Amino acid sequence: MNTTTATIPVTVLTGFLGSGKTTLLNRILTEQHGRKIAVIENEFGEVGIDHQLVIQADEELFEMNNGCICCTVRGDLLRILTRLAKRKDPLDAVLIETTGLADPGPVAQTFFTDPDIREKYRLDAIVTLVDAKHITLHLDDSDEAREQVAFADVIVINKVDLVEPESLDVLEARLRKMNIAAKIYRAMEADVALDRVLNIGGFNLSRATEMDPKFLEPEYPFEWGGVYQLPAGEAQLVINEGPDPQMDIALLPLRGTTEADLAAARETAVRVFSEWEIPLRPGSGVLPGLQLQRLQFPSFPAIFPVSIERAGLYALFSQHHPDEFTAALHFAGEGLAPVWSHAFAPDHEHDEEITSVGVTLGGEVDGKKLNEWISELLRVKGNDIFRCKGVLAVRGTDKRLVFQGVHMLFDAKIDRPWGKDPRQNTFVFIGRNLDRAALIAGFKSCLHS
Repeated sequence: MNTTTATIPVTVLTGFLGSGKTTLLNRILTEQHGRKIAVIENEFGEVGIDHQLVIQADEELFEMNNGCICCTVRGDLLRILTRLAKRKDPLDAVLIETTGLADPGPVAQTFFTDPDIREKYRLDAIVTLVDAKHITLHLDDSDEAREQVAFADVIVINKVDLVEPESLDVLEARLRKMNIAAKIYRAMEADVALDRVLNIGGFNLSRATEMDPKFLEPEYPFEWGGVYQLPAGEAQLVINEGPDPQMDIALLPLRGTTEADLAAARETAVRVFSEWEIPLRPGSGVLPGLQLQRLQFPSFPAIFPVSIERAGLYALFSQHHPDEFTAALHFAGEGLAPVWSHAFAPDHEHDEEITSVGVTLGGEVDGKKLNEWISELLRVKGNDIFRCKGVLAVRGTDKRLVFQGVHMLFDAKIDRPWGKDPRQNTFVFIGRNLDRAALIAGFKSCLHS
């Protein structure tokens, strides 16, 4: 269908946790539409599980699993889009399914602020799914949920069978007041005609800039940059305990510290952060140059030698701010201070109380124990559990048990056979003020002994 000269339409699929994005994605993947669609999937969670819930199809599935798509994953998004554009067999469309905690604005921004991406792709529409039963709660206390509605070109009110018609009318009126320009459809089980969500030419740049005057300003894939005067020899980059088990960095030689020098280094760093990363464990050497280096932290402090052949100025760009890890460069036992530094803080932030707990365990689950535990957990903690989902090995069957829950609602069904896949139990809970130890202990109590 597509031609090599046409730009590829991109649909961004968003919506708060549990709104039905994966259900709609499965419909698109299994519909007999005859289009070559590449799917880019992002998850919020310690354990990636959405790719296990997606029906296997011919389309390509790229899973990005290291944070929100609107900030730390942006480098991966650029890499994947660049890779897709080089395919000999051209695509008809790209579908980006974002985490339920993502503000879609920065995702959309990618298609206007990056010249290479703008040349090959066009943002077709932002499609936002809302859970008819629970969206009011999230609109009241979540900036992300409100932004997802405000940026939408299409709003699908899903799960309409779970609410009364009068409540549905009130909800639609509220959504219409928040976004007068979006098309609004109602659906059960995300059953919406594909021509209402794909290739509709719905995205309006003028409206986006009215909503966010900074929309066309670049948002960088790194949070911090610093310039160091490094002597020849071996320095050390010391990382202490922080919020993530890894961090991407780029170390670039620098000619000077004029505004032009710094701007050139910044743009070079953007390109480097769009490349595939080189993983480094503690003890592995960090080298200056045009490569993205992913520092991995199995324990703390994590120490990485930095080999400098020629003394001079070097710019260090990091995915996270060094203060988050109390990170510092050392040489000959002395700490080094940057001669220049700048924080590229994103304009959007996420609710720090919202976390995820994900675990993969062996063994077999006792179905009766699982049902009793989940039912009691959601009854007591349901308001704080935005989403729970899992793929489990249940005693007495060779098929997978897939469970999904949203607040107090819970559903489980027998899925396809395990086949050659290892029988194991993977689950994730996403919500506010989660007790990791209690959730893991509760799940372990469901295992057959």
